[in-house]
Order: sequence, then C-alpha cells, then structure tokens
Amino acid sequence: MNRTIFQFFHWYSPEENLWHYAVDQSQRMADLGITNVWLPPAYKSARGTHEPGYAVYDLFDLGEFDQRGSVRTKYGTKEDYLACINAFHEKSIGILADIVLNHKVFADEEEDVPVKEVDINNRNEIISEEHNIRAYTKFTFPGRHGQYSDFTWDWHSFTGIKVDGKIYVIMNEHTNGTWDDVMEKRYGNYDFLLGCDIEHRNPAVRDELTYWGKWYVETTGVSGFRLDAVKHMSTDFFPEWLSYLKETLQRDFFCVGEYWKADVEPLLHYIEATHNMIQLFDVPLHFNFHQASKSGGDYDLRQIFDNTLIQQKPEMAITFVDNHDTQPLQALESWVEPWFKPHAYALILLREQGIPSVFFTDFYGAHYEDTKGEQTFNIDLSVVGELEQLLVTRKTTAYGEQRDYFDHANIIGWTRAGIQDMPNSGCAVLISNRDGGEKNMHIGTEHVGKKMINIFGDHAFEITVNENGETTFFVDAGKIAVWIFKQ
Repeated sequence: MNRTIFQFFHWYSPEENLWHYAVDQSQRMADLGITNVWLPPAYKSARGTHEPGYAVYDLFDLGEFDQRGSVRTKYGTKEDYLACINAFHEKSIGILADIVLNHKVFADEEEDVPVKEVDINNRNEIISEEHNIRAYTKFTFPGRHGQYSDFTWDWHSFTGIKVDGKIYVIMNEHTNGTWDDVMEKRYGNYDFLLGCDIEHRNPAVRDELTYWGKWYVETTGVSGFRLDAVKHMSTDFFPEWLSYLKETLQRDFFCVGEYWKADVEPLLHYIEATHNMIQLFDVPLHFNFHQASKSGGDYDLRQIFDNTLIQQKPEMAITFVDNHDTQPLQALESWVEPWFKPHAYALILLREQGIPSVFFTDFYGAHYEDTKGEQTFNIDLSVVGELEQLLVTRKTTAYGEQRDYFDHANIIGWTRAGIQDMPNSGCAVLISNRDGGEKNMHIGTEHVGKKMINIFGDHAFEITVNENGETTFFVDAGKIAVWIFKQ
C-alpha cells in the first residue's frame, strides 16, 4: 500500500478529548489507506490545556499528574493517549509522535543566572558584560514528585533565555558564552527560538533526553517521530538520539523533521549532515502551492516542482499542502486557497514520488476565531469530499510507472500505468488553473480497449484506450480530472 500520513490535529483544535475522537475515527483512517497518523505533542504544556503542546513543560507528564492547572493535557489523559495509540495499532496504522526537544517553557523557580546580553538581530554579537539576572530556569516538576525521573533542569541545562524582550546567552561551563553550532544562520545564529533554550552540549542533558526517548517509546509503543524545530538544534543531536533508540530497542523508526525554509538548499544540506537518517517536510513545495493558489491562471504549472525537495531528493521528501503552522492567524500563515487544494492534493497523493501528509482541517474542516473575536474562519468544507476521493484513489489505483506531461503553462498531467498485484489500478490526472482542455497521454499498451471515467466529472462520459496505449483525456476550466478504469 502507498504510505500516507494523516496529521490528526490543528493549532486551534478545541479543548475536548482529541484522543477519544481519534479512536472513533481510526477505522475511517484505515479505510482511506492511512498508514501513519501524526499525533500532537502528548506531554504537559506550560500553558496547560490552552496550548497545542509546543510550549513544553514536562516531557514525562502525558496527562497523569496535576501540573499546570490540570491532570489531563489539552488532548486528554495518559490513559486516553495510550488507548488511542492501541486503536490505531490494531488497524496496522503507525503513530508519529511529535517530539519537541529544543526548549522548555515556564520554569517552576527563579535562579540567579550569569548571562551576557546579545543583539536581538545578531545573536553572535555580545552587547554587555557578564552579569547576573533573575530568571525562571529551574524545573522541579513538583506535581510529579520525581516519578520516572528525578532530573532537575536548571541554568546549567540551557544555552539562552529571553527576559523582558532581551535575549541572553547563559554563561555556564557548557556554553562558554557561545550558542550551539546550528545550520540556520538567520540572526547570525538561530539556536535560540523561545523559552529556555536547551543546551545539548551538556552531557547530563543529552543523557536525560536519550533516557526519556527510551522511556517514551517503551511507554507508548510509537513507531516514528515528527521532530520539531530541527533547524534550531545542532545537526549531531538527533542522529545520536535516534541511533541510541534503534540500537537499544532493536527497532527502526520512521522519522520526519521540520526544517522551515522556503529554499531547498538548506534542506539538502541538513539531510546530508544528518546522514540521511531524517526525512524532511517539503516546505518549498508548500510555498509553491501557496503562490499558485494566489496567482490563479497566471501561475505556470510547469514550475510547480521547481526548487523543491521532491524534485531534487524525492526519497527524503514528505509532501504536504498545509499544516498547523500555515493556517490562518499563525505567525507562519501561508494558507493554500481552497480552490487550489484539490490540485495540490492530487499533486502529492497521486504521484510516485514522496510520502504525502494530509492535514486535519482539509479533511474535517474547522471553525475558530482570533483571541479578540475580530475574525472567524470557517475552513471551506468543499475540499473534504474531493480529498476523500483522492485518498481512496491513492489507496486503490495510484500505482505503477509514471509518465509526465508538464508541457503547458496552465494544463499539466501524468499517468500511472498500474501494477498486476492491484486489479484495475492505474490512473491519469489532468490539472488546470485556467481554461479547460485536453491532452493525449500514454497509459500503457496493457490497457488497450479499456474504458476510463473521470471521478470528478460526468461519470457517464467514457473514453477508451487505443491500440497504442493512449487516449485523449479532458479537464474542465480551473479543475482537476482523475481518470480511472471503469469497473
């Protein structure tokens, strides 16, 4: 079966029990051919149930201890979380756990911390002498009482902090007043992102994080990871962390990293630096989709894969249309317009290259408003039915040799020849962002005489594959056409 990821949450998921809902939807995910479900961070957020989980407080609290205002996390209790994972495993669906090891937020106690202030726009430039400040950098997790781990995070565990709008590098024996060596050079060095920036050069910290990783896998049984904010961390940390887990647990893990950059070159460099151990989300492709959706018929569809990971290293590309960071009201908002979403999903679901990730709101829709109540967003539900059809097509027919026809600025297409092990597999796809049209495409001589219909058009309209294994396929203006063999 084609591997397909489903991101089962969004930034504004309501504060209800997501784990219960995921269990209810697990059979539907299996029926649609989903092979891996990406679940949100499952540990206690510094903001309790009011934040998606990226403001990490306690990695060992999966909704078990009374901390930060509740026992449960935003998504439910530990018991609920484990039941959710088991429900998917029973249907042979793997779980990608969202792993956030870059920072911690809202410590329990203040400390006197020796620091030097840095220029906020050039973190390599020191702009003060060493001095002490009072800062919240000590995490004792009083609600957990040392269960699972008695490790105390203090100012020796962190590289930098932000206090009253100022960024400081911490002067401990591990930093020597310098940021960690990260690949991303925005602001001179982009090690610091938010909160208390974890110091991965501290051996005790590395030991604690590898111990936690083993505990987490053994506790939950997850089969893979989505790694958050990898561009803010040294490239040697996660390869070491993953190698430890693989060797200790004698298991392989499906691993996807988030390196948010519209340029493909840094992504390629990161993959090389991490020894091809971590696949990456194809962020440049997302931005191509965003631009195409904003430009309408003025966008040259022949360029849709330019400067993308799927074009240059497809075996390492995780493709997506939108995610929790790109949806409206987010700092990285770059929402793909609804009219183009079926086009974008056809481009990631029905082609041979890459592993696609489907976003929750594109399938289920969403309703939310900003914190001031000034805007309300109802995600266009029209994409849901089309997306479900595309997922079924990926599961049942999108197999075999691929032939591309990217020979027109406003109408592109491709065919999949199918495989013997999947009866009636094979399909042809046309995508238009302006006028309707037609394209003669080859689908294979093994299909001579077979009839095909467009699942997004008039199903009564049939075309027949000629003696050369070709036929003329049609698409309506601004639409997609997916032609499959008539049963």
